[in-house]
Amino acid sequence: MTLTRDEALSLLTDSRSARRRRGAKRLRALADPTTAPQVRTALEREVLDKRTWETQYQLIMALGTTGSRGDVELLKSLALQPRSATAVNTALGDAIVRLGREVDDDPAPALWCLRQDVEHLADGALRGVAMLRLKFSHTAIDDVLDYTEANFSDRNQKYLPYWPVVAAAGWSGPRVRGFLIRCSQDDRQIIAEAATEALNGRYGNHFSVL
Repeated sequence: MTLTRDEALSLLTDSRSARRRRGAKRLRALADPTTAPQVRTALEREVLDKRTWETQYQLIMALGTTGSRGDVELLKSLALQPRSATAVNTALGDAIVRLGREVDDDPAPALWCLRQDVEHLADGALRGVAMLRLKFSHTAIDDVLDYTEANFSDRNQKYLPYWPVVAAAGWSGPRVRGFLIRCSQDDRQIIAEAATEALNGRYGNHFSVL
């Protein structure tokens, strides 16, 4: 059964983490800004329990679709806290990009995430850039590709250059094309296919995320 807005909000205070998570996922999908205060309050309460990282993930993503720039400082402060649940940092990077922009294609929130030495934060930020199809200036693109080539290209790294490749479908210039050509020849199918699509200006069907 599909939850209504009020039913989803009521689940945020349920004693069971799975039900709180269900409410957060529904509110994320509804993207109703009037629910943002309750989502933020629930997130501030949820992060006190390190065990419930899956619910924290969904609450952060819900805040990313309901909140405002006023919520970014909370997200940044959470991003700088050490944690073992790195998926939470992925959600934080995504939400910071969604809420932190002064204008639609503002690269500042993504670049802030790239400058922090926080596992998965950059990956989440670049996922947000790709999903929002942000069109960056050439200077910002160079910053992203500098980061990508320094941190995503080493085969021993945990990360893949996946989201930068997808994001590059909306970018232009010789450096972007060279980057995508190299990635299109990668022996990892997920990278090669995304790069081939990006070279043709297509974002592809890459957006089924948690």
